[in-house]
Amino acid sequence: MGGPMSVNDPLPWIDSVCTLIRDAAGKNVPIIGHCLGGQLMSKALGGEVTKNAVKEIGWSEAGSEDNAVARHWLGSFAGKIGTIFQWHGETFSLPTGASRLLTNMHCANQMFALGPHLGMQCHVEMTPEMIATWCEQWADEAIAVSDQPSVQTPEAMQEEITQRLPVMRQLSGQLYSVWIKGLAR
Repeated sequence: MGGPMSVNDPLPWIDSVCTLIRDAAGKNVPIIGHCLGGQLMSKALGGEVTKNAVKEIGWSEAGSEDNAVARHWLGSFAGKIGTIFQWHGETFSLPTGASRLLTNMHCANQMFALGPHLGMQCHVEMTPEMIATWCEQWADEAIAVSDQPSVQTPEAMQEEITQRLPVMRQLSGQLYSVWIKGLAR
């Protein structure tokens, strides 16, 4: 899942998590990562994590690819625009062999698939309670950069929950359904 740290920080657990990810990928055990988790996956599998051009905080739209891999993962969302939730200042490159699934104008790599593995920069797992908690705990971060078009105020994020969350729930249901099928092998 997510976290306020960077995978490039000198934290003692990052190397062991990357080793665990590489081990699971080598055994073809499906891996899923949201935000920091997607960044860890990218780093472990040969990608890079760098500062994004802008912070993305709040609700946004992302366009999906329309190819066989995207249709497998995204189903009826392939080739369309979908709602996602964001809270990040860094981004990942695609590991070798990965396929981009989602992109937007502020962050090229919102989501990738690599075989049975799914790495996300965005947060499709959000609940109203999580959004409220993040808006409370990290309000200062959002407010400090709320003049950027890629950032919403905590109030705006919470006001849009009713409108945006049901659409994102459909997307997350699709993604998790495909990922879970990979566990049954």
